[in-house]
Amino acid sequence: MAGNGKFINITYPFKESKRGFFVELMHLILTRKGERLYMPDFGTDLLKYIFEPNDSKTLGDIRLDITETVKKYMPNLQVNDVVVEQMKNNEHVASIKIDYTVTDGVFQETDFVIIQL
Repeated sequence: MAGNGKFINITYPFKESKRGFFVELMHLILTRKGERLYMPDFGTDLLKYIFEPNDSKTLGDIRLDITETVKKYMPNLQVNDVVVEQMKNNEHVASIKIDYTVTDGVFQETDFVIIQL
């Protein structure tokens, strides 16, 4: 649920997928802004960074985009850290690791997801 109480089709609590990451968080991060009907601000702009230089400014912009989007649309998920770095074996690929804690009253769980862009 978003901070304003509107339903945004992300189930809670999260359920693990067969691949080991939380589908709902991935849904939010990999949805392009403007792609969701009636919610033009839902999602991130990660795909726009694909052809940008793989430098510290671009990596910082990716980090900020993810952090602000998660904060807005998943208030029960606290982003502890977002590490965006160039892959060591491929200079054209960025690795994004999102460390987060899910909180809901007494329930609390810490985990992470890794995305390659």
